[in-house]
Amino acid sequence: MIIMKFGGTSIEDIDSVRRVVEIIHSRLDLCPVVVNSAMGKTTRKLLNIARLSAEGMDKEAARELDAIREYHVAMARGLTPDFKENNIRTALERYFEELQELLEGLSVLRELTPRSQDRILSYGELVATTIIASALRQRGIDARWLDARAFIITDERFTGARPVDDLTRLGIRRDVLPLVSSGCVPVIQGFIGSTRGGDTTTLGFEGSDLSASLVGAALDVSDIQIWKDVDGIMTADPSIFAGARTIKKISFEEASELTFFGAKILHPDTLEPARSKDIPVHIYNSRQPEGGGTLITASAKSGSNVITSIAYKRSVCIVSIVPDARANPAGFFRAVFDVLDREGITPSVMTTSNAGMVMAVSASESSKCVTDELSRLGTVNIFGEKGTISLVGENIRTARGLASLVFRNLDGINIDMVAHGASPISFTFVVNETDIPSVIARLHETFFKDPDPDLFGYPPPSLRKR
Repeated sequence: MIIMKFGGTSIEDIDSVRRVVEIIHSRLDLCPVVVNSAMGKTTRKLLNIARLSAEGMDKEAARELDAIREYHVAMARGLTPDFKENNIRTALERYFEELQELLEGLSVLRELTPRSQDRILSYGELVATTIIASALRQRGIDARWLDARAFIITDERFTGARPVDDLTRLGIRRDVLPLVSSGCVPVIQGFIGSTRGGDTTTLGFEGSDLSASLVGAALDVSDIQIWKDVDGIMTADPSIFAGARTIKKISFEEASELTFFGAKILHPDTLEPARSKDIPVHIYNSRQPEGGGTLITASAKSGSNVITSIAYKRSVCIVSIVPDARANPAGFFRAVFDVLDREGITPSVMTTSNAGMVMAVSASESSKCVTDELSRLGTVNIFGEKGTISLVGENIRTARGLASLVFRNLDGINIDMVAHGASPISFTFVVNETDIPSVIARLHETFFKDPDPDLFGYPPPSLRKR
């Protein structure tokens, strides 16, 4: 049994869906369970429509909703020859009628609550999986649509809910396993769940990856496959460095560090359910299904290169806090951590001394509210337009002279902060945001001059043409 999760760009048009259907068909002997995101950029479009409705911009919201409706109807019509007589038409009409009613309610209330937002965004996945299940049946596959809200049970932290492990595991085994055992292909929404009371929740953007991992762990599958529009995890972000290479094999720990330090390839919590059951995770490109992709396992071979990948974060601020002269150091640090915990802030880099504390956080986390709270503890200074660069790799554990090698190759680049030691497999520092592309290019040239062929592939064909 395997999990096959397909992201929004993998099912954004009719040709993409047909390609996905053939990928699934080619793996029927492995008993797949399919998990789907919303199609294309539907989730973000629905969020924009919800905001327009809450602001009373009814005409704009209606126009945007009509465009989304037409897009999905055209997809369903193109994939279903008997569309007019097929149940899919009725299902789509019902979904969009429900959406219209919800948006009208927002227009009256003039408020978009996290609960309402989750309910509205859930329709992207509900509509997408209805269309995908129908397309699979057209191909002769016995696909069965399932509502993930019946078994992905979460807490009540709307827009970023966390699954209740025991209830979710039991629900998945109750609802999904019998279908697979009978030879069916379940088609499940990613990203959404429900509270114990039945309110719709979402797991946060890219949460479909997490849903796939949860289902895979509950069913003890042999493989979790995450299908995207990229060739796998890369040695750097190919959008800013065209020479990035595909990583063939990587450890769970390395992949987790990369997601924490800014790599957008996976939802940050995706790997934990798979790691807990020692289930390998593959990342494949749905546009090039014959490619090898990236394999994530508990003990990937470390190879000969010092690092495995370079991650970065933009829009970072350095926050400096100098305590009042009479403050007790232990009490000061405890008070700062209380503020961070209350606001849900996890600094990328942090240094402390008797003179105070300096940390790098995302610009959105250095809000006036947080600054005001920290100002009660001492003098706060904020330096914006920064970014973090993180080198990640199992071989950092035993590397000697890593810092000197990095700094030697960054002559002329101002480095504000450095963190090494908190994690044995990462080295992170802060630079000016405008320097990120140059820093990544220099370090990639340094650390991947002679890439281990067992671990790194060539840059994908699309990048080689640049």
